[in-house]
This record gives sequence, C-alpha cells and structure tokens, in this order.
Amino acid sequence: MAIQVKNNVYWVGKQDWELREFHGSEYSTHKGSSYNSYLIKEEKNVLIDTVWTPYAAEFVANLEREIDLDKIDYIIANHAESDHSGALPALMAKIPNTPIYCTANGVNSIKGHYHQDWNFRVVKTGDSIDIGNGKKLVFVEAPMLHWPDSMMTYMTEDALLFSNDAFGQHLASACLFNDEIDQNELYNECIKYYANILTPFSKLVTKKIEEVLSLNLPLDMICTSHGIIWRDNPAQIVENYLKWADSYQENQITLIYDTMWNGTRTMSEAIARGIRQADPSVVVKQFNLANSDKNDVLTEVFKSKGILVGSPTVNNVMLPQVAGLLEEMQGLRFTGKAAAAFGSHGWSGGAVDRISSRLQDCGFMMMRGIKAEWKPTEDAVAQCEAFGAEFARQLGAPACCDSGCAGAEKSSSGKWICRTCSWVYDPELGEPNQGVPAGTAWEDVPDSFLCPVCLMGKDDFYPAD
Repeated sequence: MAIQVKNNVYWVGKQDWELREFHGSEYSTHKGSSYNSYLIKEEKNVLIDTVWTPYAAEFVANLEREIDLDKIDYIIANHAESDHSGALPALMAKIPNTPIYCTANGVNSIKGHYHQDWNFRVVKTGDSIDIGNGKKLVFVEAPMLHWPDSMMTYMTEDALLFSNDAFGQHLASACLFNDEIDQNELYNECIKYYANILTPFSKLVTKKIEEVLSLNLPLDMICTSHGIIWRDNPAQIVENYLKWADSYQENQITLIYDTMWNGTRTMSEAIARGIRQADPSVVVKQFNLANSDKNDVLTEVFKSKGILVGSPTVNNVMLPQVAGLLEEMQGLRFTGKAAAAFGSHGWSGGAVDRISSRLQDCGFMMMRGIKAEWKPTEDAVAQCEAFGAEFARQLGAPACCDSGCAGAEKSSSGKWICRTCSWVYDPELGEPNQGVPAGTAWEDVPDSFLCPVCLMGKDDFYPAD
C-alpha cells in the first residue's frame, strides 16, 4: 500500500479507478481520481489528511499495516471536505486523543461534518511543529482555495509542499509522479481541474502563490491531494497556475447550444463557418449540450477568448441544458471573454434575450445576438455566416468592446455587491478593517481589496443598481 515519496515520507492514499462523478454530480471524472494521504516517519510520526468516507475502513486497516496507530503523534488536516477527512471518524475511534492540526475554520468544518470535539490544535500561517531530525512542518493558510478552511503544509529539509487541492487533478493512475505519466493527459486534467474548481478564486490563487514564492523556500516536490505528485520540475504547474489565473484565453471561439428541430444547430454551423472565413487561424469548437459533458464544455469556455450560446425558444425561455450551464458559468466568473447569444424561434421569441442577460450577469463582454424564425432560410443562414465573421473580426480587434459590446457598468448609488456572498460595499461606510476610510468611492478602493465575508477579490463585485 505505502509508496515512498521521498526519504521518510510515504503515500498511503487510495486510487479510485471507478469514480465518474465528484461533488455529487457537479464534476465529471472520466479517469477516476485519487485521495492522497501521506505518512511521515521522522522522530515524530505524522499523518497528513485521510481519504474519502467510503474507503475509511480500508484506509485504517491498510494504515495499521504500516504503523502502530498509537505511534502516530500528529494528524494534519489541510482541508475538511470529506474526500480529505472522511476516514477521520474511523481513525479517531482508535486513537481518540491524537492532536489534529488545522485552521480555525478547519475546526468548524470538521465539527460540522462529524459532530465530534476531537483534540484540535488551531494553526495559522507561519506556525510550525518540530518533527525531529532537524525537520519542521510549517503551515500556510490558503482560505478560499477552495474552501475557507484550506491550508498547505511545507516540510523543511526535504522541501516538500503538501499543497491540498491546489495543483492537483482528478486522475487515477498506477503511476505516482508526473514524470511517469502521459504529459498531454496530465495537462488536460490539470486545466480541467483549474477551470471547473479554481477559476472563481483566481485573484486569490495569484496572491497566495506570490506570497509563497516570496518566502524563497526550496521546492523539491509538490504533493497534491488528488492525482499525481509533481516531482520533475514542480515549478511548471505553479507557472501554469499563474498563467491560468490571469484572465486566461487561447485563440479559440466556442459555440454552445441545444436544439429541438435542428434550427439552432443550423445557425451554429453557419456562425462557425463565418468565424473561420473571417479568421482561419482561430480554433472553433462546437458543443451540443444534449450530448456533451458540461465540465468538458466549461473547460473549453475557460480556454476561449469568446463564446456564443444558443437555444431555441420554448415557452418564452431557453432550454434547461443551456440555463443550467449559464448558472455554472455565473458561479465560475470567467473574466476577459466576449460573448453573444443566438437561437431560432417560432411564433414568439425570448430565449436569445434571456441568454444575453444571463451572459452579462456572468461577467462576459457582450456583443449583439442574432435570431432566426422557424427553420433558418438561406437568407438567415447567410446572415448567421456574416454574424460569425463580424464576431471574429471584433475579437481580433485591439479591444473587443467597441461599438458591438456593452459598455462598462457603473453604479449610480456607489454601492457594489459581492457576487459570491451578496455583501454590499457602501462608500459612505468604507471598510476600515482594510484601511478603506468612509467616503471612498469604489473606483478608489485598492485592487488588493477582499470581500470581508467570503474573501473574494474586487473583480467579483457588480453595481448595486
């Protein structure tokens, strides 16, 4: 069961080859996943995280083959979500007094999951514990990456970063290290993981990485909570995260639609032809949501500089597959991307306008949409081709928000609302806890400002009116 990671550090986790859905059915895991737990055997024996609840008994039984459980001195809980902490009840039933090191939010989350008051030791950034042989474990809080309780743990001398959910991927593999696996497969799973899980927290990703890099700590490996361990050039995934966090886009336009009698599909194909005619260099991808995996589609949205979303009108609204994806996109809060809506309709319209409104709520830079009645005629198809060509030309311009784009939003009252938790910034009150005095207009609030409730960045706010 145990696999040596480096010196006295061992992987004692679980490869879940059969997993196909994660977070309920929120995230597709076509290639399974792993729950990475680590056992450190120095003068002190330390367990970092456990595994998901269904494998708790198996995990504890396997762990007992590696070490007398009573000899575990410390347990580190980098994250309280049950895919990390799920075996704690079974483990603590055997060693109930063993101290668990976690953040203050970690205590609340673990108690909330398991309703047990174990021997918690609260830590914050910079705190450390001595594990002997000249080595320490140093804790680094990472709130909202991607839960409030999240933290990372750094092991001195061996220069290992136990990175929690950061830098991981949902991928089951017989190989443990990044230099042992197909690199294209690894990259694709990494960018899917970032796009679908970490995108909303990109500002915090950049800030936390810069904070860790400023410590100038040597880094030999990054030991993730899911997927492979970064042994060969671990800086490569750090560099990718910095790139992905910076309003990432490739030279790609993605069309997403659902259709009833192929009218909207016909429009999509015509728009795609127009895009390619106007810009042969751009990558064009199309997805019918009725038969496409939503997380794969969202990954392509993340990679795109512009998207087009289409639906026919049914009962004056869009089809539910499209509405569901727009709800996901609003939560992910993509930045720096343009969008437009399209769709066919019969005796009444409505879907295109609703899609446009939702896309604007999602934070996209909006361009005018296009509608067609019934099954598109030859003239309508030609108009769709022209529409696609114009969309491509505008994206190729130095700034896509020219005459076709919606203008920048402003607030007449001066108040701004956090999309994540609905906390309201009121300029009359300011935010003294972050050095923002009363009377400070939103445009004068520093870019480093964080929502005091959920810690999201300034880009997450929208005008209150």
